[in-house]
Amino acid sequence: MTKAEIAAVFEEIADLLDLKGENPFRVRAYRNAARIVDGLAEDLDRVIAENRLTAIKGIGEDLASKIIELHTTGRLKFHEELRASMPAGLLEMLRVPGFGPKRAKVVYEKLGVDSLEKLEAACRAGRVAALPGFGEKSQQNILKGIELARQFSSRHHLHKARAVADPIVEALRAHPGVIRCSVAGSLRRCRETIGDVDFLVSAKPADAAAIIEEFTRQPGILTVTARGETKASVVLRGGLQADLRVVRDDQFAFALNYFTGSKEHNIAMRARALRLKNWSLNEYGFSPAEEKEKSAKELGSIVPCRTEEEIYRALGLDYIPPELREDMGELAAAEAGQLPRLVELKDLRGTFHNHTRWSDGLESIEAMAQAALDLGLEYIGIADHSASERQANGLDAKRVRQQAEEVRRLNEKFAREDFRIFFGTECDILADGALDFDDETLALFDYVVASVHQGFSQDAAKMTKRICRALEHPLVTMLGHPTGRLLLEREPYAVDLEAVIETAAKHHKIIELNAHPYRLDLDWRWWKRARDKGVRCAINPDAHSIPDLQFLALGVGIARKGWLTKRDVVNCLSAREVEQLFHGIRTRKAR
Repeated sequence: MTKAEIAAVFEEIADLLDLKGENPFRVRAYRNAARIVDGLAEDLDRVIAENRLTAIKGIGEDLASKIIELHTTGRLKFHEELRASMPAGLLEMLRVPGFGPKRAKVVYEKLGVDSLEKLEAACRAGRVAALPGFGEKSQQNILKGIELARQFSSRHHLHKARAVADPIVEALRAHPGVIRCSVAGSLRRCRETIGDVDFLVSAKPADAAAIIEEFTRQPGILTVTARGETKASVVLRGGLQADLRVVRDDQFAFALNYFTGSKEHNIAMRARALRLKNWSLNEYGFSPAEEKEKSAKELGSIVPCRTEEEIYRALGLDYIPPELREDMGELAAAEAGQLPRLVELKDLRGTFHNHTRWSDGLESIEAMAQAALDLGLEYIGIADHSASERQANGLDAKRVRQQAEEVRRLNEKFAREDFRIFFGTECDILADGALDFDDETLALFDYVVASVHQGFSQDAAKMTKRICRALEHPLVTMLGHPTGRLLLEREPYAVDLEAVIETAAKHHKIIELNAHPYRLDLDWRWWKRARDKGVRCAINPDAHSIPDLQFLALGVGIARKGWLTKRDVVNCLSAREVEQLFHGIRTRKAR
């Protein structure tokens, strides 16, 4: 098992223990262990081989033995026994947003509710509202949550889909019969959540059967649901559906373009081919529109195209990157030669929203800075939580000053590496739009990320006024995770994003693209509008551990979907330019 998979098992153990009413300290130990394992920077094989698990703070002998059992066997007897002791439907109920183990335990013990279906029936009968601590509003929220849980059940987070798909792509590329190989579909387009994965391979027809066989035997595949001469369908680890298609190499570019999508982009491409050239376009190539008896599949394309660039060129278009293929103006821009040169990961020179052990992170400031330096970055911003985030060990004014001194000392050390630590905070936006620190404390920071962490149920008018008031504060630099969404877990809170973007533009404030895979917030659909208003983006991983810094790559993918260029992203500035920008935000007057 991987670190992420072990962490998921420990989280489920914690949920099951919570459902059974076990000691909360024991529950917390498993939740902490999940975070520790998932955030472990070192290779787990090496840590186990060197017998160093118990040297990690928070991992004792018992947890270490369970980690080893999971890592080596893929199973844990304790976990299986715990699961067997509880109705299977209770865990399914925990997928309902806002419906945690404590609530599940109450409805199970008081009403005998042990499945999603029974929970829905109990709510519709009004029995849940009658329970102490629930009420009619809670009951309605549970019903909404059940609907969301069902919508989310067939979707998967982008990073999890990549983690499962990438090893399979590498294995396919290593097969001697494979000429070219790629993922396609929504994964290639970098959608924030993934329904299924498409793998595409080109090969000689004689090699197709062996490639299909190799694919169906990959370690990450749980079940083979269909197998043919040129196609196989499987279920990957985590329940992700996947298809492999094998095509001739002369068909590869057309198949890659077709199966990458989106459906709407493909329709627009086919309509253009028909209108301008009187050609049909499908996954096999171009063919005359009037051709009825034989297709490009049999005869080959009338315009051979080895690459996708050649397909677009044949239709009088500049190449459209996969991230933009959503039929949101990309064809018109490609025809006019006005597609932006999208930001790339190599353009990023630093990042700003990162947590350390001073609040709820796993590493020291020095360790996070060194990790950023090792990644080739030129600076890192430390933005630990403010005081009202008590569950995240938020800093009060006294600890802020202590942390400022540590950052000053470390900057003296890292100056030898030409590396800079920016001193920031993730400051809570309180219910009325006031900030969690007074102005004297806020003035100590190089920059301030203002974020909503509580009071998500406010109506759109109140939430919008709350966020806009924070953006109007002269010491606020950027807005963190603007809609508060947790993908596949929690819907965005109600807010007028048009008004938020207008306010950010008026006061020269930055809006964050939170690159954590559970957030990816602000949504890519809004970035074009924000950019056109003059609002700049900060791609931030919201890192709580060293591995979380890798989320920057996900953020770049979403920024590309939002049509953002290097000029639109403040992380692409040098440390000196960032310093000047931050100072300018504090001193510039509103437009």
